[in-house]
Amino acid sequence: MKKLFQKKKETVDLNRRSFMVGSASAGLIMAFAPSLISFDLSAAEAVSQQAFSPTIWWHMTPNGDVVINIAKAEMGQHIGTALARIVADELECDWDKVSIDYVDTDKKWGFMVTGGSWSVFHSFKPLSQAGAAGRIALIEAGAQLLGVKPENARAEKGQVIAGSKSVTYAEIVQKGKFNRTFSADEIAALPIKPANKRHLTGLNQDFKAFDIPAKTNGSAVYGIDAEVDNMVYARPVIPPTRYGSEVRKVDDSKSKKVNGYLGYEVIKDPSDTLQGWVVVYAKNYPAAIKAVDLLEVDYKKGETAYVSEADIQAEGKRLVSSDSTGTLFVDDGDVAKARIEAKESIEGLYTTDTANHFQLEPLNAVAEFKGDTWYVHTGNQWPSLTLPVLAKALEVPQEKVVIKPYYLGGGFGRRLYGDWIIPAALTAKAIGRPVKLVFTRADDSLFDQSRSASTSLLKASFDKEGNFSGLEQAFAAGWPTQAMAPSFMPAGIDGKGNFDPFSASGADHWYSMTNHRARAINNELAQKTFTPGWLRSVGQGWIVWGLESFIDEIAHKLGKDPVEFRLAMLDGKGKQAGKAPESVGGAKRLRNTLEVLAKKVANIKLGKDEGIGFAISAGQERTMPAWIATAAHVHVNRQTGKITLKKLYAVVDGGLIIHPNGALAQIEGSLLWGASLALFESNAYDNGQLRSTNFNTYLPLRMNDMPEMDIELVDSDEFPVGLGEPGVIGVAPAISNAVFNAVGVRLRALPMKASHVTNALSA
Repeated sequence: MKKLFQKKKETVDLNRRSFMVGSASAGLIMAFAPSLISFDLSAAEAVSQQAFSPTIWWHMTPNGDVVINIAKAEMGQHIGTALARIVADELECDWDKVSIDYVDTDKKWGFMVTGGSWSVFHSFKPLSQAGAAGRIALIEAGAQLLGVKPENARAEKGQVIAGSKSVTYAEIVQKGKFNRTFSADEIAALPIKPANKRHLTGLNQDFKAFDIPAKTNGSAVYGIDAEVDNMVYARPVIPPTRYGSEVRKVDDSKSKKVNGYLGYEVIKDPSDTLQGWVVVYAKNYPAAIKAVDLLEVDYKKGETAYVSEADIQAEGKRLVSSDSTGTLFVDDGDVAKARIEAKESIEGLYTTDTANHFQLEPLNAVAEFKGDTWYVHTGNQWPSLTLPVLAKALEVPQEKVVIKPYYLGGGFGRRLYGDWIIPAALTAKAIGRPVKLVFTRADDSLFDQSRSASTSLLKASFDKEGNFSGLEQAFAAGWPTQAMAPSFMPAGIDGKGNFDPFSASGADHWYSMTNHRARAINNELAQKTFTPGWLRSVGQGWIVWGLESFIDEIAHKLGKDPVEFRLAMLDGKGKQAGKAPESVGGAKRLRNTLEVLAKKVANIKLGKDEGIGFAISAGQERTMPAWIATAAHVHVNRQTGKITLKKLYAVVDGGLIIHPNGALAQIEGSLLWGASLALFESNAYDNGQLRSTNFNTYLPLRMNDMPEMDIELVDSDEFPVGLGEPGVIGVAPAISNAVFNAVGVRLRALPMKASHVTNALSA
């Protein structure tokens, strides 16, 4: 879909991402000299001494090599390649001359976070402008060398060309004069290339990711590989409750028999992140593992020592059933009046079990104190959230803590908040030696920031003519943002408190409805039992599960085709029109994906007890929508209840596709994660702790359960959005709706288990 919509303005709505754009703008106040510190040198002198360095985002060597700095974490999403392509495309450099460098947490990089599928979206404009400014400076310097006017020259793949003359970027860096400066306003006004001028970004450009060779030949260095001199190895003892545990007594008489055991520390954490923690350290990690297993710790347990999953779910049902809980997130029209005047109504209660990250690389960190600074070696998604807490724990200024970046063996949201670093750092501080602390899989699981169990109650009203007249949603769960970044929580529109936007997004859908109300509720019992976490797709993963399943219920209640019912509400009117640049086109782009998908699957012949279900989504949030229509083709075994996911279909409009291979991989991975959460992943809290701590009892999607996939990326040159998480969202409701079409039972709990099917069939 090429340029269906015209941009009205080139601004990005600043809400939770304002810090990102702000910090990038600070980095883009550029002085186009060979170096920002070389004004006292002539250009020739400066060029002879230093590389061409117009911004903190990239620099060019005298050989014309371009090194692009990446202030994001690489965790399998190929982010370095994507961001480099944005710069290089505007810079018009030769891709073979490009390399990347992952940077540490120096304050010059501004606010650093990798999550929310934000990286490309946040970086596209500032990095494009950084590349464009460099291109302009190179053209001007190159034109001078060629003896032509800049307007008669152009840049192309590492050269400045004017008629039959040309000069390479390397020659320009070696011989050119760079006296060009750009003000912040000039930088902001630099135009971004139109689609027909791009040579490195766009759906049809195919370049392999920079990180793939190292990851496939084993040379990639992950956090768990980091080592420093004189370090000891450590393993934590996870307390019986996340909060409120106190250590009464430690007996290490048995641990002392382990060869290599050196001792233990009872952690006193000034940040109060860790409560009741003990860390064992040893000469090697096997010794640390054995010593922990033999250590005897007597605790005074916290108040949630006997909380169960059933308690959390029961509290969620109580909360959504009351009209007085939570705060309003959406309040369009008059839902109360629609309910009073309704001739008929229906409701559905949707739930999800606790789910966990189980990233492949368990949590780990190396902490060492050198000079007057703490250095932490680990893979972390959100250093700017972690550093203040770490500094508080160590009782030093934040400037005295540096996080050295490494590849992440999976993040999925768990490595946003680096609470696992604190026990490593405090143990190192206590014993005066560098410490490498590694969690076992079970330790990692017990300390995980679970995706909270959730409860959603949806009610639909129908007027006297039988028309759908209003939708009310109430949804409750533990809130990650309340636990880890409460200052990011906005006030509800009814003034009855603040809410977690990541645990509400998705309820503000793109359907046009006359009356719609959505109420966000914190499940305080979940909140104090564990630290709720941001897990891939975050709140949309469970909120849209209920919403899109219930939309199907409404359609069937009305006797309408669910696809046609959805299309009729995707009219793009009013607030659903979207706005430039991030959501230009609004609901009409979502409608387009559903129309394309519906045609794609229209002629599929279904076997006995097979069905196809649809769902739409616009993750991650309205200010960065990735328009996706999802369809699931399933078979249901009526005797065993087994749901076989035969094939997943997705039509995705993510705007301009920066790195097609990466985008496809992101969608594939997120669809499969969605299938895993829909059909398999389930955990529970027993006596205040997680029940399943390893893959023998926590079962994600396995190879033999893999469905076929058909993914179509819409060709678009609209503003690019993130694609790491949005694919998760529509899978569960698409499967649920397919099951209903196959055997006529409506499933309302995730994961959808065989027992749910057989129970429903026999009801």
